[in-house]
Amino acid sequence: MTPTTKPEPGQPRTATEDCATTGPSGQVTERVPDRPSQLGGESWKGVLRGVVKEFTKDELTDRAAALTYYGVLAIFPALLALVSLLGIAGESATQEVLDNLRKLTPGPARDVITDAVEQLRGNSGLGSVAALVGLVLAVWSASGYIGAFIRASNAVYDMPEGRPVWKVLPLRFGLTIALMLLLVASALIVVFTGGLARQAGDFLGIGATTMTVWSIAKWPVLVLLVTAMIALLYWAAPNTKGRGFQWISPGSFLALVLWMIASAGFAFYVANFGSYNKTYGTVAGVIVFLVWLWITNLAILLGLEFDAEMSRQR
Repeated sequence: MTPTTKPEPGQPRTATEDCATTGPSGQVTERVPDRPSQLGGESWKGVLRGVVKEFTKDELTDRAAALTYYGVLAIFPALLALVSLLGIAGESATQEVLDNLRKLTPGPARDVITDAVEQLRGNSGLGSVAALVGLVLAVWSASGYIGAFIRASNAVYDMPEGRPVWKVLPLRFGLTIALMLLLVASALIVVFTGGLARQAGDFLGIGATTMTVWSIAKWPVLVLLVTAMIALLYWAAPNTKGRGFQWISPGSFLALVLWMIASAGFAFYVANFGSYNKTYGTVAGVIVFLVWLWITNLAILLGLEFDAEMSRQR
């Protein structure tokens, strides 16, 4: 057996090094865990310590703010495209999405999103032209978000961006389109599966029961789609090699849980203790919306940091 050499700092490990470490004579001296379940207690402590340490070092709060900026630039063109496309399916389709957006966004932030959708819905005469323009703007703006996330993920993994621009640009736009398709799939699930469930329930004579089951079952499906979007970001964005795609990584699961808890906590705070209306007046809803987006991006970056620390411990 040929002895393996230790890689230089910042260089990815080979598959052999991911499996075992070797002594001077080449014999295997220690098995390196290749799954999270194989990490010991000390390794998990190291992961948590590393996340806390790297949180400040990698400036995650600032990077979340940058992602929030690019997110705002991408959201409204995306809403324009979504509302225009749903308008083809009828008024009820847009209303269905609007009702679900109200459930997902906290407090005054809800008003910012719903008001924007209502205004876009009022311009129904724009039709397919608006859909096309909105789609182009959404892809371009969202690619800026993806570019910022690529830079943040490389910082989290302590890796330089060594990929040439002719590789990074297709990655940015390809990843943007893939994530937008998953968003469209989420919207389609919300809009069309309700009608299908109602028809199936009426056919079987259990209409009310079917709608109750559907109203509950759609959320786990949407959660899986969101988790897949996060996992795709975690897999494609950083300039690291040898990492296979995982539908649900520990970091993506942590990000989703943190996001749900933080969103619920922030909504409760705004509803009961916040004084945004007194401080910011008429723009309070916008401020709350921006803070909520910042919390969302911070949760995603924390999940990425968790996965990065796990890879270092392994």
